[in-house]
Amino acid sequence: MRLNRFLSVSGIASRRAADDLIQQGRVEVNGRVVTTLGIQVEPDRDEVRVDGRRVRAAPERRYLVMNKPRGVVATRADPEGRTTVVDLLARAGIGGYFYPVGRLDYDSEGLLLLTNDGAFAERVSHPRYHLERTYEVLVAGVPDERDLGRLRRGIDLDGRRTRPARVRLLRTQPGRSGDRVLLEVTLREGRNRQVRRMCDAIAHPVDRLRRTRLGPLALGRMKPGAIRDLTPAELRAFGDR
Repeated sequence: MRLNRFLSVSGIASRRAADDLIQQGRVEVNGRVVTTLGIQVEPDRDEVRVDGRRVRAAPERRYLVMNKPRGVVATRADPEGRTTVVDLLARAGIGGYFYPVGRLDYDSEGLLLLTNDGAFAERVSHPRYHLERTYEVLVAGVPDERDLGRLRRGIDLDGRRTRPARVRLLRTQPGRSGDRVLLEVTLREGRNRQVRRMCDAIAHPVDRLRRTRLGPLALGRMKPGAIRDLTPAELRAFGDR
């Protein structure tokens, strides 16, 4: 079995992320660091370690949804020592090697998938599936129809136009420092800090951002920090992607 596939089916990372781990020199096979992609291993005979930790046989597959609070990093570890989603799993008594599917910024909140199934993570997060992501976005000021039209048609970011988006104005919130507007924005791509950068481009910066839906999965009424397993029906809804 190829090493990256072994790491994926063992719940360590997607195949692409496993390739990164290998190239970074973080993977050992039988006590030797391996940096060459494509190497073959025998799961029943070879000892594989990632960051010094032995990789065991594939665990039971598990799929979690979290309402990530603001001020939590959506990674397994953080060099600045900030609270991560893995810390929240530990506090909830959920053990095992889980990693988040996709991005959700430190200052953002809402729906986040976590799993130990690398193949599922790759299938859900791969750009070719154009999985829809829906956000509630509180922005400064009141965008007019021209501004909303720019968001819907696409905005140039780093020399490349964003895909067309669905944008709805939900309500206006008066405030002492001026009105703010709550938008619902649905994207079919997931560039880095995309919603925030799109809103910056129309001069209505984001005050608060919450992801409410990922593909067929809705956040619902989960409280911030809450974690639950996906239901069988929810998991099946991802199956045709």
